[in-house]
Amino acid sequence: MGYTVIIAKDSSGGTDITSLVEQITWRGRKGSSSRSVTLKLLDDDGYHHDRSGIDVEEGYHCLIMADGEEIFQGIVMKSNQPDSKLMSFRAYDNGIYLANNRDTFSYTNMTASDIFVDVCTRFGLEVGEVATTNYIIPELIKKRSTGWDVICDAMSQEFKATGVRHYVSSFDGKMHMTTRRENIRQWVLEVGVNVLSYNYEKSIEDVRTRIRLLSDEGTVLAEEHCADLESKIGIMQDVQVLDETLNTPQLEELCKTMLGQISTPARSLSLEALGLTDVYSGIGVFIVIPHLGISRTFYVDEDTHTFKGNKHTMSLKLTLATDTDGNTTANGGTQQAHTSIKSIFQTTMTVDSEMLQGTVISTSPLKIQMVNDSKLIVTETSAIVPQHLTDYTVSCVVDGTTSTIKICNALKEGDTIHLLSLQRGKKYYVIDRV
Repeated sequence: MGYTVIIAKDSSGGTDITSLVEQITWRGRKGSSSRSVTLKLLDDDGYHHDRSGIDVEEGYHCLIMADGEEIFQGIVMKSNQPDSKLMSFRAYDNGIYLANNRDTFSYTNMTASDIFVDVCTRFGLEVGEVATTNYIIPELIKKRSTGWDVICDAMSQEFKATGVRHYVSSFDGKMHMTTRRENIRQWVLEVGVNVLSYNYEKSIEDVRTRIRLLSDEGTVLAEEHCADLESKIGIMQDVQVLDETLNTPQLEELCKTMLGQISTPARSLSLEALGLTDVYSGIGVFIVIPHLGISRTFYVDEDTHTFKGNKHTMSLKLTLATDTDGNTTANGGTQQAHTSIKSIFQTTMTVDSEMLQGTVISTSPLKIQMVNDSKLIVTETSAIVPQHLTDYTVSCVVDGTTSTIKICNALKEGDTIHLLSLQRGKKYYVIDRV
């Protein structure tokens, strides 16, 4: 993983301070208007380097590139300079302007996407991709509120009316609003491959077995209940007051959608994994934990990426995606193993994917040379090796006695293998030996 850090005071150009940087922490979370980056760097006029000269009062901007592609662009808002000749500073992307600007807002018969565009334009923020939202919000009035509060309120009303969630992000200097369930990436995070550690938690504390949609006067517009779940845990009811402009079929469909979400036990997952810059809050990734039977899409609620030297790791907090297709078992996995494999490859394959053949020329560190292209060598930082091509242990039962055996199937020098090229050659998934 190669990164570049540029600091600029104005549009006339910037200064590359990559050589001064010791560590980068890039993070974001659901519910926050912006992502931030914290950099630790040398701040000494010693041999071969100068002081950074960054002053938060001067409106410096920070640009970070990873492997030649932008991952962050924002304004420096906090710095710390101790006497140890080390410095740290924190920058926020353009979403910070939504949280730091207050005004009075009044909207009538407008969609959430229209409101999003108006708020961004009001505060001088350039707008990029904007998802189409169809629900007309009758009235939204906010006095002395932040732009972010208004957008969140609009997206919340859109969700209540349609069951569709949206997510706001800043990239390439523009603000975007995307539909969450359409923001599923092809990355597979798998224990034994690129997941270093994890913690999985299930809870029914917030589960509801039935829901009623009411008018302002308290009239029941629609209701649904889950009989199977109630037979197990009893009645737990939720009530929502909705706009009566929806017709009966729309209300019934919305009621079913909302019940499907609130009757699903909460499944939260936190994990440490090898870093992927495309994995951040708001997007969905495919998680594989074989011995828990988990092969499902989860949404990233919170992420912290750490870059130090050539090492890139990430800490994620995720929740189960309940608004995507896929049958799950009681523990969150797919019902059959072959469905899991199919789902993985459906999630992974894109128009940019390509099947390649290579030869292992080194195992420590791992290096794979492509057949017919001696200059292309895949290293362990970009290769994803599945468990079945490693040395691993399994439990088995022999004559009623449980034993543990070691399977020795790791790649060896000289092995010829098939690989799947992903993300235009950023990552390579090792499929099997030829």
